[in-house]
Amino acid sequence: MFSPSMLKTFAQCPRKYYLQYVEKISVPQKTSFFEKGKKIHALAHYYLRGDDISKLESALSAEEWQVWQALVANAYFQKTYVASEYNLSCKVGPYWVGGRLDALMRDDSGFYILDYKTGAIPKSPETDYQTMVYLLATQKKYRPLKFVYIGLKENKTGIVDFNPAHESAIIEICDKITNEKTFAPSNNCKWCEYKKICGV
Repeated sequence: MFSPSMLKTFAQCPRKYYLQYVEKISVPQKTSFFEKGKKIHALAHYYLRGDDISKLESALSAEEWQVWQALVANAYFQKTYVASEYNLSCKVGPYWVGGRLDALMRDDSGFYILDYKTGAIPKSPETDYQTMVYLLATQKKYRPLKFVYIGLKENKTGIVDFNPAHESAIIEICDKITNEKTFAPSNNCKWCEYKKICGV
């Protein structure tokens, strides 16, 4: 099964994809980089389920509290809860793709896949692989459907409607991965965590 992260990694650099997903080489990263996002996602999941989160809230730093309050105040986060933090998958052409969505909400107008970002939202949300995979995996059951990026760092929201063209875009990148022979490196080496072992 292809995940959005796998598709994005291959698009960035086939060599990085090879090292990470074919050779399965793990490169240690600072846990602090992901800590805030994990806290907010866990807190949101418990909150939406109706659990008591008072103790979790009291453990937040001032910065985390500010981010949490921005999420709670977001109009899409206040819609009616359907589900959160669950795995989804679907078959697109001959390929299986899937991922794990943050939350699914609804109102009288339809359904909304929410994805909260403590960093920046994608520059082109409509062509982001996560957007396309999640919409494809959800749209058969929930219609009408929109994908909503909630950018908590910059207080921005990006909204994408389902587009049938998403299917061909996903098949195209999966075809490229499946038929790739050389996994040649791209020029995105400056910030790549694999640059010391890549051999470029």
